[in-house]
Amino acid sequence: MKTKIAMIQMDIAFGDPAANRRKAEAEIKEAADQGSALILLPELWTTGYDLTRLEEIAEDMEGPTHQLLQKLARDYSVTIAGSIAERDRESFYNTMVVYDEQGSRLLKYRKVHLFRLMDEEKYLESGDTQGTFHLHNVPLAGAICYDIRFPEWMRTEMLDGARGLMVVAEWPKPRVDHWRSLLISRAIENQCFVMACNRSGSDPNNTFGGHSLIIDPWGTVVAEGGLDEEIVYGEVDFSEVEAIRRQIPIFQDRRPDLYQ
Repeated sequence: MKTKIAMIQMDIAFGDPAANRRKAEAEIKEAADQGSALILLPELWTTGYDLTRLEEIAEDMEGPTHQLLQKLARDYSVTIAGSIAERDRESFYNTMVVYDEQGSRLLKYRKVHLFRLMDEEKYLESGDTQGTFHLHNVPLAGAICYDIRFPEWMRTEMLDGARGLMVVAEWPKPRVDHWRSLLISRAIENQCFVMACNRSGSDPNNTFGGHSLIIDPWGTVVAEGGLDEEIVYGEVDFSEVEAIRRQIPIFQDRRPDLYQ
């Protein structure tokens, strides 16, 4: 059974959660009207990398952004994913959430690998749990931007049988070739679908690369965006993964006793 995916490749208003929520709400409605079942938003889509103002603009897990996503997921009977600046007492995290059609939270994954080139380690705490969850009984995994440069982490998430990897990002334009190459590699080596939503536009310090991607387990690009704002659509059939893994049984042929 095929699942229609929508990736909202939006420009993000720097440090303006209210404006970004309004924009995302309209885009989510459009994607739902097109029959999408799973909708991805970019990394830190409510705030961008305005990390110096997290005291003002980050929110807890019951904040207005979460309430909005729960409502939209229920109203449109869709699953919505993206990452948000989370406040937990005196600490801040880059946290990916997934809400299903009932508005239930399926995932809270705090970014494990903090990106020094954008000063994450100065303002954010690192997570310490995997981003695995089930959507309609299909095991999936979530990752945030810089995480994809760590294939051992992606493999750790995949060892429980995940059939798809969902990535949200603010990946800069100068390294967009790395973005594409890394995502294709993660799809091939893990024999899974990759659904990766990047932002477009710019902030005071960076220009971002767009090129949101859906990639099948053979490494074939199913759908790809350009540089500008758009909703990128594509379809995946998670049932194909098991047949591919039987054909080339890399998970059975691993030698973890030697991987020390």
